[in-house]
Amino acid sequence: MDPEARSVKSVYILRMGSGLDQLLASELTKSGVYSVTTDPQKADAVFTDSLGEGFEKKFAELYPPPPKPEVKKEEKETKKEEGGLTQSPMQRVGGSTMGRGKGTIFLVERKSQNLLWSMNRQPKNSATKEMVGQARKIVAQLKKDLGIAPAAK
Repeated sequence: MDPEARSVKSVYILRMGSGLDQLLASELTKSGVYSVTTDPQKADAVFTDSLGEGFEKKFAELYPPPPKPEVKKEEKETKKEEGGLTQSPMQRVGGSTMGRGKGTIFLVERKSQNLLWSMNRQPKNSATKEMVGQARKIVAQLKKDLGIAPAAK
């Protein structure tokens, strides 16, 4: 787990299959691990169940990059000669399908776009009872990885 995950206070949850986003929001709120916001601008990090081109597009919609300063023609030519323009941290290399498989959840920091935490979970089916259990398992593992003691029973 990236140490930066401990500094996250609020999260935005992207839509996930089988209503997992709603169930995860509920479990996170109950546990108090992170505050869940419906305003992506107020979030420190984003939960998603996929990475790659689709995520990058949605992330750019939620958090458009600042306008780039006008680059003079001779500067563009110099950058091309030096190996091209830089890529964002989330850009894929070689057509990677990272995160396209079912069963993985990711926590991505908003400002840096760095992956802070992930967990692979394999639900048996998409029934509500199973998905509630998956949301609880995700939050329990997150608490464990953050070093948050389980609540006394």
